[in-house]
Amino acid sequence: RDTSDAPLWYFVACDELVRAEEREEFLDTACGGRTIRQILFSIAHAYRIGTPNGIRMDPESGLIFSPAHFTWMDTDSPAGTPREGYPIEIQALWFAALSFLARIDPSGDNGDWEREALRVQSSILEHFVLKEESYLADCLHAGPGASARQATPDDALRPNQLFAVTLGAVSDRRVCCKVLSACEELLVPGAIRSLADRHVRRPLFIDYHGKTLNDPHYPYQGKYAGDEDTNRKPAYHNGTAWTWLFPSYCEAWAKTYGKKSRKTALAWLASSAGLLTRGCIGHVPEILDGDFPHKQRGCDAQAWGASEIVRVWKLFDVPK
Repeated sequence: RDTSDAPLWYFVACDELVRAEEREEFLDTACGGRTIRQILFSIAHAYRIGTPNGIRMDPESGLIFSPAHFTWMDTDSPAGTPREGYPIEIQALWFAALSFLARIDPSGDNGDWEREALRVQSSILEHFVLKEESYLADCLHAGPGASARQATPDDALRPNQLFAVTLGAVSDRRVCCKVLSACEELLVPGAIRSLADRHVRRPLFIDYHGKTLNDPHYPYQGKYAGDEDTNRKPAYHNGTAWTWLFPSYCEAWAKTYGKKSRKTALAWLASSAGLLTRGCIGHVPEILDGDFPHKQRGCDAQAWGASEIVRVWKLFDVPK
């Protein structure tokens, strides 16, 4: 339950269901004495005023502070990806949640959702766009109580920034193109690496029992193998390639470059087909080594890897 992304993904799921059914009946479903709609309002209000476990909205920027190990990049002991502060995908998901609330509460009785969504968009462009690299910082690092303005942006090239494009939090085409160009460096057939194979200015220390396990200025680890705590966990989100995030690159490509680019996006996505003929035949693995030959690792048949391929494939209106 201690996550900052799971409740926000629920907004995305509700949004997609309402769009698919073309009606809002599901939102009025009773659940524990409240409707789903009321629960969504309650979640959003809790994010704004602060939750008991430390999630809170920065009143100045409208961005969401996330405690360490509250995102999908959660690897504890050792702390492979602490990400305490303002992770980029949390801001993208928060924008998507606010935009959805603006549609299902057009009167604004429960909040000025549209205005808050626009403020989040503006704050992302102000605080996350790196001047030298032009792509988006993965996280604005800060402790509890620190504002986004006081936070330190990292220069770690990670794929989480793709959600800012796919969820509409960044609509500036120039920035979207920069994000895609940067993330191209992360691609492997059918997956996308969790960290680029390059030096970083802001060091990432992975400590275990008082010993630093990595080169903090070169934290990339391209092979997911060996002892769990000292080898696999440090590599898990620092170079290991993931299947579930890869389709979002294809989706972001099509969203940025328009309908004429769908064949190209589909060609990117089709590289996933090779994964189905190796390992657990007919299924998509959880992860691959970031380094060639990109050996399949982790769970042999991963549901979210498979479902994301299908979801994005269907977005392209592929004929049967």
